[in-house]
Amino acid sequence: MGRIVAEQHEKSTESVARRGSRMFAPGEGPSPDPAGAHFERRIRSFQPRRSRVTAGQAEAMLKRWPDWGLDIDGKRVLDLRELFGGLPVVLEIGFGMGEATAQMAAADPGTGILAVDVHTPGQGNLLGLADRGGLTNVRVANGDAIILLREMLDPAALDGCRVYFPDPWPKKRHHKRRLIQPEFLTLLATRLKPGGVLHCATDWEPYAEQMLEVLSAHPDFENTAPDGGYAPRPDFRPLTRFEGQGLDKGHVVHDLLFRRR
Repeated sequence: MGRIVAEQHEKSTESVARRGSRMFAPGEGPSPDPAGAHFERRIRSFQPRRSRVTAGQAEAMLKRWPDWGLDIDGKRVLDLRELFGGLPVVLEIGFGMGEATAQMAAADPGTGILAVDVHTPGQGNLLGLADRGGLTNVRVANGDAIILLREMLDPAALDGCRVYFPDPWPKKRHHKRRLIQPEFLTLLATRLKPGGVLHCATDWEPYAEQMLEVLSAHPDFENTAPDGGYAPRPDFRPLTRFEGQGLDKGHVVHDLLFRRR
């Protein structure tokens, strides 16, 4: 009887994962376009990817999204103290499949991680990792980080921000889509507490050079590296599988740590 129930549950979960464009029922998972038409059309630094969600990822969504997930709809201001039980909060923009995020959350349970991405399988994977690891200091946000920063966070709400391996948009005509731009830094500075650190990492050399140039020129940030260049990888940033693959190919990874003045 137990095996039959388990099989029925698995089939039910798989059906939830395959509902088409509306992958989850309301409240059970992230919306395809949470902000909808509430905000202006503009160049975005990301492309939503709605690839196949596994049964395990869908199950994690069903179990944990109501408590640990939120849509970036731009309709309310988040109370981070309530959301994280008073913990200091770091915003992570783009977490992939969430393995590094889960490792950092486990290593530092005294810090809340507000992890933003638009990749549904990654959202489910991170929720599953957090659930199995008892990581109550992780929240998963679905949607546009710009709308989150601009519409849903109070000034000086964040203790830090992490942007690890963002899309480099390597073609010159796409450089305007890169996240680390003066306008983004100006917005982020309003949401970071003084002394809060923006930590970026990339294995794309031209993007690293642009990051260093733009960050060094911005009046609200100062480089923590004594020589004004790149920083060594901090111990708290795990070596990710993606990063390891890049290193195997001869890529050089650059870390940048800039402090909010």
